[in-house]
Amino acid sequence: MKRADLAQELSSSTYPGRGIIIGRSEDGSKAVAAYFIMGRSVNSRNRIFVEDGEGIRTQAFDPSKMEDSSLIIYAPVRVLGNKTIVTNGDQTDTIYEGMDRQLTFEQALRTREFEPDAPNFTPRISGIIHAVDGTFNYALSILKSDEADRSSCNRYTFAYNDVAAGEGRYIHTYIDDGDPLPSFEGEPTRVSIPDSDVGEIADLIWKNLNEDNKVSLFVRTIDIASGRYETRIINKNK
Repeated sequence: MKRADLAQELSSSTYPGRGIIIGRSEDGSKAVAAYFIMGRSVNSRNRIFVEDGEGIRTQAFDPSKMEDSSLIIYAPVRVLGNKTIVTNGDQTDTIYEGMDRQLTFEQALRTREFEPDAPNFTPRISGIIHAVDGTFNYALSILKSDEADRSSCNRYTFAYNDVAAGEGRYIHTYIDDGDPLPSFEGEPTRVSIPDSDVGEIADLIWKNLNEDNKVSLFVRTIDIASGRYETRIINKNK
C-alpha cells in the first residue's frame, strides 16, 4: 500500500466521521495517537473532549442541548499500565476491563459489535498501543455490519510490529458523507506521520478536517524509551 500524505488524506473527505490515527514519529522516538470526532446533528456537535485521569472523555458543551447521550458520551482514551486504548465508543471500557482480566484485545471485542444506529450501523473502531522500554507495536480493529445487515457483524483486526519511523495507519467510521453513511472499507490507510511535536501534529490534523463538521481532536505522543507522554486537545466549542 502506497503511503498517503496525512494532510491530503484528511482533507479529501468532508465527513469521515470519527477517526483514529496511530503511528511513529518521523524521528522514530515517539508513538503517536490521534482521535477526532465530527458531527452533523446539533446533538453530535454539542461536545468537547476533557481530560479524565490519564485518558479523556466526551462531555456536553451545553447540557441543555443534550438530547441522547447513549452513543456520544463515553471515554475515548484510557490507559492500562503501559497500554493506551483509543476507541470511538464505550468499547474503550470493554477493552480496558477485558485486558485487565488477561483477555487479549480481540477477545475483549468479541463481546461487542457495530452501533445500533440504523440505517448507518456505525462501525466501532478501536486501537491499542504498547510503547515502553524501546519497543512499540499497535493494533487496530473495526466491527462493522455485513452490508447493513443488522444480524451480521464482520470483525477485522490489523496488527503492526516494528513500526517504521514517520509512518502510521488511519481508520475512520465512514468513507464520506451520505444517507445512509457508507462504512469504512478495506485496510487502514497507510499515512505519513510528519513530526514528533504533539502541537505540530495536532495543528496539522485539525486544519485539514472539514471546518463545518469537525468537533474535537485528541493527540498524544508517547516517548518509546520512557513511556512519558504529552497530550493536546482541541475543541471547536469554546
